[in-house]
Amino acid sequence: MSESHIIEKYLIDSGAELISDKRIAVIGYGNQGRAHALNLRETGLSVVIGGRASSVSRAQATADGFSTFDSLQAVAEADLVIVSLPDEVHGQVCPPLLERMKPAAVIGFLHGFSVHFGQLAVDKDRAVVLVAPKGPGTALRERFLQGMGIPSLLAVHQGGSDPARTEGLAIGWAHGIGSGRAGIIRTTFRDETETDLFGEQTVLCGGLTELIRAAYEILVDAGYPPLLAYTECCHEVKQIADLICDRGIAGMSNAISNTARFGAIDAGPRLIDPTVRARMKDVLRDIQDGTFARRMISDASAGAPRMKADRAAATNHPMEDTGRQLRAMLPWLKSNDHGTKSQ
Repeated sequence: MSESHIIEKYLIDSGAELISDKRIAVIGYGNQGRAHALNLRETGLSVVIGGRASSVSRAQATADGFSTFDSLQAVAEADLVIVSLPDEVHGQVCPPLLERMKPAAVIGFLHGFSVHFGQLAVDKDRAVVLVAPKGPGTALRERFLQGMGIPSLLAVHQGGSDPARTEGLAIGWAHGIGSGRAGIIRTTFRDETETDLFGEQTVLCGGLTELIRAAYEILVDAGYPPLLAYTECCHEVKQIADLICDRGIAGMSNAISNTARFGAIDAGPRLIDPTVRARMKDVLRDIQDGTFARRMISDASAGAPRMKADRAAATNHPMEDTGRQLRAMLPWLKSNDHGTKSQ
């Protein structure tokens, strides 16, 4: 594995200067694409949006004041093309874009999945980069508006005819979305992809949600009130996560009660025992050898039956009704509550 490090300020300043007069095309205007486009424009850069004429996201981009085009038109004059589309569609959508791009134009991704796992083949002369903010688009945008930023990972997969220029444009992109205010960390497509997938699957999105649901179900099955079970096992997760984010695990431990801390010491190793660690290593092996990527692409090619079934099951789980009941008591959360039962 390669060693990562924080990019120095003089390189960030140089990248900001290099990209200042360049044209950027953002393809896709979802959570991340919108945040990137808005932040880059408000940094003073020239940004256009590419997408399907009938799409809701393109209509949103137009409402936000961007010039919008069909994707092939959008990339034709761009110096940097930022692909902000789901990983599983890159193999179909990107080849026509690459053919239409100028020879010296750089193509950029927010995640290395499609390139690293061979879903997308890029000519060796084409410059390919990655800028991956370590947070959702909403956080990227909020921090930018606050005059701050969130860290981004940056990688150059192929430097093209001028590797220094290629990296400079990528650094300018990362700076333009606000990451220059926080930190830009140089890495590789491989390391970004595999660590990102592992973190999502074992902790952030897979392990955490399964742990929450299991704890909720165990308490409810034992006769405890659902609202109490939800509050203890789901709602309070953010408070602990915020403490960890702000202070680290040791700092969080020092901020909770002695009862909570001793309980963590007593129960944590019983839950995350050697058998769990072994299964986590199995997950990592599936990521590293491409097994997970093949399963995901296979599901997407079949119309995403596993994804759709899981979304329906999650939406219809009894704890979602309990969650809505709790959130109704917290007026500041009401605007974010989009969960409804599937029919």
